[in-house]
Amino acid sequence: MKEKVVTTSYEECRKNHAASIGKYAVDGCCEFMPAGEEGSAAALRCAACSCHRNFHKKVVRQVRNLCDCFIKPSTPK
Repeated sequence: MKEKVVTTSYEECRKNHAASIGKYAVDGCCEFMPAGEEGSAAALRCAACSCHRNFHKKVVRQVRNLCDCFIKPSTPK
């Protein structure tokens, strides 16, 4: 049985700060850093740019496949 192991990270902020005037401008924040402890409301805000985590690019990566298979050793004949 193979199991997928994935990691999730949040990269650059994509919030358009100039949307109200019909333009496009981002703040340059390159990585989400939680502003509080895991599980708190502050953990969903970025300490660098103060935007919500959902404005940051979500990147999901597969780390490896784990296999609990048993490989039978070869026996000499």
